[in-house]
Amino acid sequence: MQLMLDISKVTFTVARGWMPKLDQNGAQRHNRDNVPLFVADLMARDQSGGVELVKVTVAGVQPEITLDARVVPVELEAIPWATNGKNGVAFRATTINAVTSVTTSSSKSAAAA
Repeated sequence: MQLMLDISKVTFTVARGWMPKLDQNGAQRHNRDNVPLFVADLMARDQSGGVELVKVTVAGVQPEITLDARVVPVELEAIPWATNGKNGVAFRATTINAVTSVTTSSSKSAAAA
């Protein structure tokens, strides 16, 4: 079962860019197809102003993302886990794309003038 997330009302900002995802021995982790995994820390902000820091894992070399840039994780999935009495939620996406432009109501008004 896949738990795909509706992110239509959430904005994401890069808190830390790509880092190799490492195992407990410091070696880079790979998926089942032997593709290397990378992780980025994203700040997720919802419409009420709530903020969460989420680590999003992707497979393969990804496009460059810069600190504090607005981004959109593609096909963001939540993966609940439990190991050795600990539990949590991991997040995976197929890629993370930079937002190239942000349209606001004030920019729409300025463009119309």
